[in-house]
Formats: sequence, structure tokens, C-alpha cells
Amino acid sequence: MKILVIADEESQKIWDFFRKEDYADIDLVISCGDLKADYLSFIATMIAVPVLYVHGNHDDKYERKPPEGCICIEDTVYMFHGIRILGLGGSYRYKPGVNQYTEVQMERRIRRLFWKIRRKGGIDILVTHAPAGGMHDGEDLCHKGFDAFYRVINKYHPKYFVHGHMHMNYGRDIPREDFIGDTKVINAYERYVIEI
Repeated sequence: MKILVIADEESQKIWDFFRKEDYADIDLVISCGDLKADYLSFIATMIAVPVLYVHGNHDDKYERKPPEGCICIEDTVYMFHGIRILGLGGSYRYKPGVNQYTEVQMERRIRRLFWKIRRKGGIDILVTHAPAGGMHDGEDLCHKGFDAFYRVINKYHPKYFVHGHMHMNYGRDIPREDFIGDTKVINAYERYVIEI
């Protein structure tokens, strides 16, 4: 199964120069946040596969106008052809606003998901907006990652941990792929394809 993961910046290749044949083998699209609702709706229409999403710290407009034809997976375990996908959007709280959490608030969200995860028998993909603390994150409060994600990874051992928030054009050497134990960490900035 091929999954197109996207985050943070609309891809010109998709938005301006879309060719249906380039995405013929894509089975699922996952957005890690901070993308325009119209962009996600465009992808859902043009690629014609399920488009899942979590909220980024700039997605407050989704409250008024959510992406049409897309599925929000915030705080749930979504099943797709036997693949269990857990969604936890938002960033570290750096100012008053929606889709921002303290470490304690993120821990609480994760604890409330225990029974959902248990009923599904674990997770295969962890989808977040923010990265894990110390892994692909920044030093400023806005781009700080959550330590709570390590506990999810160490307890459930998902095959993939896919996040956004860290733009690869920030001028730092931000890796696209990494590992936490056996879990492959993917920065979904703009667009990337994973296979599971």
C-alpha cells in the first residue's frame, strides 16, 4: 500500500501541475496539518482516495470550513484496509489559540485514547502535526516537540511516525527520515510517499 503524506506547504506539483497518472498507485493520503482546506478538498477530488487529516497549529479555519470530502482523525484510531492510524494534531502551546497544547494536555489526550487503541490491538501509523521532543524539532517554543509521543511509540511500536510542522526549507539540516527504535520517523513536509 502506498500512502502520500503531506504537510505545511502546498506542493506545486500537486496544486499547479497535477497529472492524475502520477498518483495512480496511491491508496491513501494523510495530511499532517497546516494546509488549506481547499487544497485537501482538491486532492480528495483529483486523486479519489480517502484523505485523512489532523490539525496543524494554523488550521483554526477548519472550524468554520473543514476540508470537504476528507476525514478528520483527531483523537481516534482510524482503520484503513487493516492499517490502524492514530491521529494527534496540534503543536506545543506558544501563545493563546486553538490546536496548541502543553505537554500535560497532550499526555491527557493520549491517556484518553488507551481503550480505543486497545480495542484495535495497537497502532501501525502515528500521525501528528508536531514532532517528538528532540527529534526533528526546534529550540523555540513554537517548534518544540512533545515528549509524550515517545511513550506512544515505546508502548505500541508503530511502523511509522509521520509528522509535519518542521519545514525542510527552514535553512537547517532537517532530515526527511529517521528512526525511534524500530519506528520509522517521516517528516511529511510538502509531500512524500511511504509504503506499508
